Amino acid sequence: MTGLHAATRDWLTGPGLTRLWAGVRKRLESNGVQATGSLRLTAMNTQERHDLSLLLGKPLTGPTVTVRLDVLDARLRASATGLGLRQTLEELGPPLTDRRAARADVAARREQVWSSLASSLDASPLADQEWPRHWYDLLRRTGVPRGVTPEAAIQTLQQAVQVLTTILGPERDSALGRGELAATATGSAHGLDDGTWLARLVQRGVALAHGTEFPGDAAGRRALWRLVSVTPDEVSSTVLAYGLRPTGEGWRERALRDRAEHHAEAHLTPRDLYALRLQLPSGTLIHVCENPRVVEAAADAACAQPLVCTSGSAATVVFTLLDALAATGCRFTYHGDFDWPGIALANRVIRRYEALPWRMGAADYEHLAARSQAEGIPQLALDGPPVSADWDPDLAPAMTALGVALHEEATLDLLVDDLSHQM
Repeated sequence: MTGLHAATRDWLTGPGLTRLWAGVRKRLESNGVQATGSLRLTAMNTQERHDLSLLLGKPLTGPTVTVRLDVLDARLRASATGLGLRQTLEELGPPLTDRRAARADVAARREQVWSSLASSLDASPLADQEWPRHWYDLLRRTGVPRGVTPEAAIQTLQQAVQVLTTILGPERDSALGRGELAATATGSAHGLDDGTWLARLVQRGVALAHGTEFPGDAAGRRALWRLVSVTPDEVSSTVLAYGLRPTGEGWRERALRDRAEHHAEAHLTPRDLYALRLQLPSGTLIHVCENPRVVEAAADAACAQPLVCTSGSAATVVFTLLDALAATGCRFTYHGDFDWPGIALANRVIRRYEALPWRMGAADYEHLAARSQAEGIPQLALDGPPVSADWDPDLAPAMTALGVALHEEATLDLLVDDLSHQM
């Protein structure tokens, strides 16, 4: 029930006092909801001067007035309103928020996050090591990610201490799977998936404990897990390859050579790549394509040249294979789709490995576009902003002028012909 009579309420909520109540509400919410200090109103119109004069019980003639909040509070209590300033504002609008107290509460809850972490570390078997102190300082400087509540932060940091104790504590005696480790700490096998805050917390601790830099890519983060004998999922992602003939007499090397001899493609997982000795003759030219259809056509034609497929993306497992081949002195040549994402991917591969473009020039594009049109093949429109090709400044303008996207299937016969010849 309201404490104000209807007529009193109507007058107080009139336009002449709107600015007064808005300013007073803001001032009270910022100073602990105390009727102290003053409020200055400027450029007051006739209605505002009239109503405020009645409220304060004194004439106001100028365009500017300073209202003392304690005086206003006393005046309201003695008036027909019969309520103090705070109660009046809450009758006229929503409850006041003590923003000073709210800020203090947030600060206290935030401090609780770090005191909880310090207590967890002090009580853990890691307490006598040096790196946890640096880890604590680093986390406190970087803070809690936006959107994570203090309660959730406390829980996640405690989980991080639990995981770090498991993998770096004195009782560690065997290798662990990342999913198993995550399930033990969080109840979910995905709790330590790459990109989660918990995974980053643990990885930063591992990096500090081993005196190494925090990695900036997925391959480096997997290497960090292996440093503490934690095995991430290394079997679900694959890279498609064809015709690789590594030297070596391990069963994996023999299996790859056997598949190459039988013109069969191979799907290699990160686990395969870490175990393989991918030693090829120095200077071996590796053709790299974007679409699996090229690999399929090469296998059907029993092509001789080795081929690696990005499958339309820059997945880590693809670069893991290409990095390993580059380390043995292999050279690369690249072909991809003639669309803007295809050019962007080509730029990335060509820059990283100083690869040669493989039928990827402006002249190749114009020839293929004309051939496709002559053969009555439906034209696919280019979509998205243009991307300049590092290897040929004329390619992007040519593609923009024709406006046609050409996928690798349009070049398939030429690519297979190239792959069929012995180098």
